[in-house]
Amino acid sequence: MSTDTRTDTPTIVLVGHGMVGQRFLEALAERGLTATHRVVVLCEEPRPAYDRVALTSYFSGRTPEDLSMTDMRFIEDHGIELYTGDPAESIDRAAKQVTARSGRVFGYDTLVLATGSYPFVPPVPNKDAEGCFVYRTIEDLLAIEEYAKTRARTGAVVGGGLLGLEAAGALKGLGMDTHIVEFAPRLMPVQVDEGGGAALLRTIEGMGLSVHTGTGTQEIVTGAEGAVTGMKLSDGSELAVDMVVFSAGVRPRDQLARDCGLAVGERGGISVDERCRTVGDPHVFAIGECALAADGRVYGLVAPGYEQAETAAAAIAADEGEQLTFTGADLSTKLKLLGVDVASFGDAHGTAEDCLDVVYSDSRAGLYKKLVIGRDGTLLGGILVGDAETYGTLRALTGSVPPIAPESLVLPAGADSGAQLGPSALPDEAIICSCHNVSKGAIRGAVGEHRCTTVPEVKKCTKAGTGCGSCVKVLGQLVDAELEASGIEVDKGLCGCFAQTREELYEIVLALRITSYQDLLDRHGREDARGGDGCETCKPAVGSIIASLAPAIGASGYVLDGEQAALQDTNDHFLANLQKNGSYSVVPRIPGGEIAPEKLIVIGEIARDFGLYTKITGGQRIDMFGARVEQLPLIWARLVDAGFESGHAYGKALRTVKSCVGSTWCRYGVQDSVRMAIDLELRYRGLRSPHKLKSAVSGCARECAEAQSKDFGVIATSNGWNLYVGGNGGATPRHADLLAQDLSDAELVRLIDRFLMFYIRTADRLERTSTWLERIPGGLDHVRDVVVHDSLGICDELEQMMRAHVAHYRDEWAETIDDPEKLARFVSFVNAPDTPDPVVAFVPERDQIKPDLPLLSIGIRPSDTAADVLEGSAQR
Repeated sequence: MSTDTRTDTPTIVLVGHGMVGQRFLEALAERGLTATHRVVVLCEEPRPAYDRVALTSYFSGRTPEDLSMTDMRFIEDHGIELYTGDPAESIDRAAKQVTARSGRVFGYDTLVLATGSYPFVPPVPNKDAEGCFVYRTIEDLLAIEEYAKTRARTGAVVGGGLLGLEAAGALKGLGMDTHIVEFAPRLMPVQVDEGGGAALLRTIEGMGLSVHTGTGTQEIVTGAEGAVTGMKLSDGSELAVDMVVFSAGVRPRDQLARDCGLAVGERGGISVDERCRTVGDPHVFAIGECALAADGRVYGLVAPGYEQAETAAAAIAADEGEQLTFTGADLSTKLKLLGVDVASFGDAHGTAEDCLDVVYSDSRAGLYKKLVIGRDGTLLGGILVGDAETYGTLRALTGSVPPIAPESLVLPAGADSGAQLGPSALPDEAIICSCHNVSKGAIRGAVGEHRCTTVPEVKKCTKAGTGCGSCVKVLGQLVDAELEASGIEVDKGLCGCFAQTREELYEIVLALRITSYQDLLDRHGREDARGGDGCETCKPAVGSIIASLAPAIGASGYVLDGEQAALQDTNDHFLANLQKNGSYSVVPRIPGGEIAPEKLIVIGEIARDFGLYTKITGGQRIDMFGARVEQLPLIWARLVDAGFESGHAYGKALRTVKSCVGSTWCRYGVQDSVRMAIDLELRYRGLRSPHKLKSAVSGCARECAEAQSKDFGVIATSNGWNLYVGGNGGATPRHADLLAQDLSDAELVRLIDRFLMFYIRTADRLERTSTWLERIPGGLDHVRDVVVHDSLGICDELEQMMRAHVAHYRDEWAETIDDPEKLARFVSFVNAPDTPDPVVAFVPERDQIKPDLPLLSIGIRPSDTAADVLEGSAQR
């Protein structure tokens, strides 16, 4: 045991380093306490604080590092002593010391407990069997992921609340058949009412998840080896599952407090007063999920925890001018669970006396909206399922009488003649950011008094939008409105070179048939940019516009022709993906994932002969890594000769159309999903767009191709095809919305043509369809009006442009290897174009079988030069 050496510097010891603990450290720093105090942090987990709210995004590609909320520069600059993997084991309040697991003993003047909560696991038989997990930490997720890879195909989540649905989404993302077991009669019983639960249930079941409500877990069934094989439910049924994830709620972690004699609540939680001091010991504070607040509640949301962190820091600072107290918190929440927007705010369940409900429900679209209104017209609360676009405005209006009729607040845009309410109608005292308790007045002050002109500047000034992020859209609208009201012109231009938006530049290029970036810049750029070289923002954006409009404006569609080559991003420069070691990867197109054995053999031979690492991608293609620049044309030549073409894995274009095996092989398939996927991929291949495009076709409602996580996805029904749009399985997952259903083949293709061309026409640079759909005025309803009902009268033009694209498609790899001028750019070194530098060695990521470089059937070897390839191609 090592005893901490006390100094004259007062010491603050923080036990726990989660989201609330990190916010407490920031609050200390803001008040100058890190400069006057020694600050010690004991963290149980092996990593510093991370975003537990976004935990499930790990399964969508975010790494543990991406989730981190801790800037180590902040820790170092403020002299904070952070000990990870070393939790507090005991507290001696008399001696004012904390002993850590490592044996270190730290003396304190002030102790802050931010120990959070632990998952509640029902006391059922075999709850600790192999294959049982909880869903709380990154380590939990890593363990679930590893088990799912090798041991489990079907999983069950015990709990249908917030975390339960998050866990179910994770299991579904891992490709598992998933059950949700909820004891209450509906999903999310705390947040939504019966109507909202019914809408949520229909949507989730439509994704292929099995939901069991009104029943509990009675026993975990295990096999001979002690691993999970099933579970028995209280209604007498039994589920065959390989994995069980318990997510049935949390309990305050208050054992440290109990052991040292601090007061705790009857149902748990460390009792604190309005300044977050523990009852009976003014030197010890408790904040976050471990604390039982003065109002008798334990708050399990991050926003109240942040408020408690601020309150404790203010009390420790003993600033008489900042007498913060915590007497309760707003329990409003807005989440996207399994891709479905769910929000509740205020008195969501209508517990106030003599209140009224205003309800809009569309079970076909999975929408449910309810507002709770007082007799005097005051908005008391509400529930939103399927569409939470107005959440920020409605939550801020809670407690006041809205300036327009309540029904106008829940009806879809365009469904009534009433005015739509925007953030500018909110009173100054309305809270915009509940995480940091920032009002509309504070945001206006940041713009007017502190001269903030952008959302990032306002975030830095007020902290608004830096918590859960649900207020960012309203924040942006308020900043723009305040700037305009102050007479400051809001610059919505693409960049410093162009005052126009991308959408406006698209229309200019189309109307004036401009085929040159320099021509566009000289004629329509900002005055001080004309005659210049442009910038890295607008050059690829304009290059993409010209490429997508090439057939309509008479431009070359080939991205490396003339001036176009200078506009492209790194990957487009060489029609391949640049990897971290300086080599490139090659991805041939495999439409719908269907490939003949002969083509598989060709890919294998090429990978062997060039020493490439191969990997099957999530888009049902084969990626070959490790190619040098001068080898790219040699590889392409062999692929083209075998009938392959570019898969456009390098471009802001259509990537893949994934598919299941459909009705040809699957006993559940109702349509030929493979044929449709191939048809769609061949139709839209090479289509340049503001961002990459991904698609999928599922042959039935079981959704094996995951079509609802794609930019446009197709699901077969017994009556045809359902078309979903605006999905995204990337860093910010979004579930696609149903655009139209029961379509014939021709109707489906026609609507996709229109949708894609409308998106390309109106989206911002680098804007995915998911973000575009949420940003565009009117959202999905407007897109449906335009694409399905032709409300703008432009559908003929959109279809014609798509037909022109299809007719003018050319494979970029084939064009390159047939043109000596284009081949000339594919060299590693200008002064030694046909040989790599002997000093430079590319080491494969993984061990490869070393090739013997045999003479190939078509006469091309990796040692051939570009001239050799051209000569051989001409002879063939």
